[in-house]
Amino acid sequence: MRAAEAIRLVAAARTDADLFGADQPARRYRELVAALHPDRLPTDPAVRAEALDAFVRVTTRWQARRVTVLGDYRLGAPAHSGDLADLYDVGDDRLLKLPRRPTDNDLMAREAHALRTIAERGDPRYLPYVPRLVDELRHRDTATGAERRVNVLATAPGLHDLDEVRRAYPDGLDARDVAWMWRRLLVVLGLAHRAGVVHGAVLPRHVLIEPDAHGVVLVDWCFSVAVGSTISAAVPGHGWYPEEVLTKQPCGPGTDIAMASHCMSWLMGPRAPRELHTFAQGCRQRSLHARPDDAWRLLRELDQVLERLYGPRTFRPFTLTP
Repeated sequence: MRAAEAIRLVAAARTDADLFGADQPARRYRELVAALHPDRLPTDPAVRAEALDAFVRVTTRWQARRVTVLGDYRLGAPAHSGDLADLYDVGDDRLLKLPRRPTDNDLMAREAHALRTIAERGDPRYLPYVPRLVDELRHRDTATGAERRVNVLATAPGLHDLDEVRRAYPDGLDARDVAWMWRRLLVVLGLAHRAGVVHGAVLPRHVLIEPDAHGVVLVDWCFSVAVGSTISAAVPGHGWYPEEVLTKQPCGPGTDIAMASHCMSWLMGPRAPRELHTFAQGCRQRSLHARPDDAWRLLRELDQVLERLYGPRTFRPFTLTP
């Protein structure tokens, strides 16, 4: 393709389909870039100016096409960056989760499978404690040919992860505030474990709270496995994993329970009452078989400890501003 032909094509194109064609858009893009590249342009200043303008339009539209259109979804800048994927707000309280590397497609598939399984087998009363899988699709990069799995998740507004909560309370949280987070986290773990799913990465960044309504949502199910399976991938740089994860041994409900109790102890810090400190330690025994393995029964035991400490449950307003 000559520069003059490319200039005419760019000027006449009204849509991406006009510009790049429908069958082999990546090939058309390469042809246009080659014809309009500044290093290959004639010396005539008028032609160079026209060609450079066309070159910028082609590259800009190609980047926009690759980045902002994914199936029926239009993407802007990432709203969040997770451990292995970027999340884009696509409207209607939905986030599109796009892995940064195609090699993580298996983890995206794990998340989709876990959320489908929990939705099918779980008690509907507690399903708001996990994201809802709205859509799944595959995206092929037309330039490289690499395919990535994409999950679209329903979200709730006004959520904050536990890292943010701990930053707001650097000296630790009052155990009465941690109590409702702990209780609801055990509910979501009970929901998952009854469905046969181990989350596998119960870390502060994955536990989201809604302060006003005392809501909790456990996110990022990419590391999940079936009860009794081994967790094949872990979040880099985090030393909270129990021994069975690090040694590639079968995992179970006690794996999640240990990590959840670590989160809660970390939130309270030095403000943890002795009774709750002892309770949390019992959830983090070194051996999986020595730990509690029923989140629902553990919730009842936690309630007994809390009642001994504080009396009957009452609603305690919580804010991220100490």
